[in-house]
Amino acid sequence: MSEIVNIAANETTGTSRRSFLRTAGGAVAAVTALGAAAAQQKPNAGNEVQLSQIHASTEAAEKAPGPFLPTNRRVGFAIVGLGRLSLNQILPAFAKSDSCKPVALVSGDRGKALKIAAQYGIAETSITDYAGFEKLKEMPGVDVIYIVLPNGMHREFVMRAAKMGKHILCEKPMANSAAECEEMIAACKAANVKLMIAYRQQYEPMNRTLEKAVRDGRIGTLRSIVASNSQDQGDPTQWRLNKKLAGGGAMPDVGIYCLNAARFLTGIEPEEVFATVVQPKDDPRFREVEARCEVIARFPNGVTATFTTAYDTHRSAFLRLEGSDGFAEMDPAFGYHGSKLRFVKLMDGKDTEMTPSIEDKDQFALEMDHMASCVTNNQQPHTGGEEGLQDMRLVEAIYKSAATARSVKVTPPTGPTRGPGLPAMES
Repeated sequence: MSEIVNIAANETTGTSRRSFLRTAGGAVAAVTALGAAAAQQKPNAGNEVQLSQIHASTEAAEKAPGPFLPTNRRVGFAIVGLGRLSLNQILPAFAKSDSCKPVALVSGDRGKALKIAAQYGIAETSITDYAGFEKLKEMPGVDVIYIVLPNGMHREFVMRAAKMGKHILCEKPMANSAAECEEMIAACKAANVKLMIAYRQQYEPMNRTLEKAVRDGRIGTLRSIVASNSQDQGDPTQWRLNKKLAGGGAMPDVGIYCLNAARFLTGIEPEEVFATVVQPKDDPRFREVEARCEVIARFPNGVTATFTTAYDTHRSAFLRLEGSDGFAEMDPAFGYHGSKLRFVKLMDGKDTEMTPSIEDKDQFALEMDHMASCVTNNQQPHTGGEEGLQDMRLVEAIYKSAATARSVKVTPPTGPTRGPGLPAMES
């Protein structure tokens, strides 16, 4: 094994190493440049607070958080479903949001909803249950309905929200089948409302830095992608192990991160998949869904993506992109926080490592702010319904391959699956 030399993102020792930092780190510089552009375009830029600089010029300058929109100008979100994701991630993310606020809750447990409403300053009159979901139409300030329910319930509540004329942010996977996704897209188009699928990783700066690095050829020609996203599920009665509610096991829940990352980072669509699944007969957790799934996806340009996903192994999440001139790796990857990115390239006869310094951002705040921007500016979301539909088409092909023990050809989408562009990144 060749020696790996570590280079911090701000070191510039040696001509070849400078070159590497200019190339492998080019995406990081782009983050800073795009951040400056974003500051000029933000409608809330006038609310920025300037701090006097009390440190010497040799220290980094201070910057106050924000700028943030005042409460009366923020886009209002109704959160549908108060499970772990809503309580632990989505609702706390509003504190990091530039332009969103929680204004309504939908839950089958009113007692819990009242406690949460009190924490976030939501009026008791802005709480309803699932049967009274349509009351959101008349509730003040509800601009977007964020559906955070089991996968098998997404279609129903997207259709109901569209009939109310409300814009919709829906958790991934989009639905239990491609047919359901198509119905959801058609309903939102007919109602002239925006539909966004919550692919939070596509809005996160580290993933976007990696996507730009691949696009700019920073590791040479991309050859292959290897990934894993696995965890050990416990309670056999939870909805994720119920096929009607979940649509499947590990593959549509955590495996979809590997699948979507391969599509996002390459910018192209796989044309063929081969897969195997494991569903242990003696494990009560997996009476209805698979425990493990292994996939090989082949792309038209010769790139292959190989990934594993599981519900019965110790937590493991990594992503590795192998190129002709080097590789890039995120380990851990796919998490809510704490991802780590590094690039490795041969220079001066040694494998030289660069670890860019990228600030950890709240992914849920970023995706909600993007949705708010689309609503305010009448733009199509970057990860609209077509993105969710394409993933479900591929998931169905993966299950078909596993059932037949044969590779399955995948028909490419007839048009783009993503909106015209991501919002500018901040430094």
